[in-house]
Amino acid sequence: MQNSAHPIFPASPVPLYAQLADLLRQRVLRRLWEPGTKVPSLEALVAEFQVARVTVRQAIDILTREGLLLPQRGRGTFVTEQVRTERSLTLETSLRGLADAYRNDKPELTLLEEAGVQPPLTPRDGNAAPAYHYMRRVHSRDGQAYCAASIFIDQRVFRQAPKRFRQETVIPVMMDLPKVNIAKARQSLRISTADVEIARLIQVPVGSPVAEVRRICLAPDGTVLYLGQITYRGDFIQFEMQLTL
Repeated sequence: MQNSAHPIFPASPVPLYAQLADLLRQRVLRRLWEPGTKVPSLEALVAEFQVARVTVRQAIDILTREGLLLPQRGRGTFVTEQVRTERSLTLETSLRGLADAYRNDKPELTLLEEAGVQPPLTPRDGNAAPAYHYMRRVHSRDGQAYCAASIFIDQRVFRQAPKRFRQETVIPVMMDLPKVNIAKARQSLRISTADVEIARLIQVPVGSPVAEVRRICLAPDGTVLYLGQITYRGDFIQFEMQLTL
C-alpha cells in the first residue's frame, strides 16, 4: 500500500496519535469518509501512516470520544450518522461583526474561576482601570468544548450587568450598555499548541494546534475596559478577511 499523502512527522512536538487524529478527523469532516461508512481497518491505517498499532488505537479513541466514529464489536469502526457538518467559528475582523456573530451564538458557559484580578497589560495596551472583574471559563457547543477564556472587565462596566456578563459572551453585552463608550478595539491571533492545562480544558491532546486570540477594548481616555485572552481549538476557528485589489 502506498504511504499517505499526509505524512506523520515523528520529529514534531505534537504526539503521533494527535497528528493522526487530526488527519482522520479531517477525512470525516470533509466527508472523504461518508457518514455510516466503515473506516479502514487497524492494519490498513498502520500500513498507510507507518505508525504503531497503539498510535492508531489512540487516534480512533479520540475521534470516538468526539462522537465522530463508532466502534462496533465484531464489525469494525464506522463514521457516525450524525456528524456535525459545521464545527467552526468565524473570527470576525470588526467589533460590530464580532458582536453580531456572538449574538447568534449561544455557547454553554462553564465558569472555572471568578475574582478581582488585575489583567496582564503592557504599556501598548492602554491604561489600567482601578479594578477589574476576572472570569476564567470554558465555552462549549453541543457538549464539545471549543475555547478557554480568561476575561478581565473594568469593574465599573461589570457592575452595570453582572448577570449578563456571567451568562453571555462579553462583546454583545458591552455593546448593549448605553453608558459604555468603546472608542477603540483590537485583536491579535497567534497559532500555538495546547499545553497540559489547555488540552484538559478544551479536550484535545497535548501539543494539538490552537489559536490564541487576545482582544482589547478601550475607552476614549485610553482605559482598558476589557481584555480577553481566548484559546480556541484549531479545528473550531476560521479566519476570513477581505483582500483589497
